[in-house]
Amino acid sequence: MAMKTTRKENYPEWYQNVVSEADMAENSVSPGCMVMKAWGYGIWERIQRVLDEKIKETGHENYYFPMFIPLSFFQKEAEHVEGFAKEMAVVTHSRLVNENGKLKPSSPLEEPLIVRPTSETIIADSFAKWVKSYRDLPILLNQWANVVRWEMRPRLYLRTREFLWQEGHTVHATHKEAEE
Repeated sequence: MAMKTTRKENYPEWYQNVVSEADMAENSVSPGCMVMKAWGYGIWERIQRVLDEKIKETGHENYYFPMFIPLSFFQKEAEHVEGFAKEMAVVTHSRLVNENGKLKPSSPLEEPLIVRPTSETIIADSFAKWVKSYRDLPILLNQWANVVRWEMRPRLYLRTREFLWQEGHTVHATHKEAEE
């Protein structure tokens, strides 16, 4: 099938057409999200497998941290929030009830939870518990996870509201050790 536009004419539209024509992904009924099809997900799996091997060769180990992060963690790190504040998804209730045939939120949470836009705040909390002395160092960890950022102009694979993510975090005794 001929492309609807050329790369030179309209790069963003051309890119989305390439992804669609390659049958890698499609827009989801969930606004701003995508359905990654077998071919597209297979590419992700290959990338993840190769990177995971290389990451582990450096001594990092895979961990997994919660997707829901208390709002207070972000309040402690106001400078960190500034870049993500407008893009965060917030969970405020724990259940739905049926009222006159319509589902409505019920059971407000004591503290709102942020759906992970990145994991620094929750990982830093764990580091603070784990590191009691220099003998506990270094800590080299990697996480493969989903993150959520409330993108206003989603693009398949580039900027969707939920996407696959890799992030590495380390703690070292000295700046020199961290640089090495």
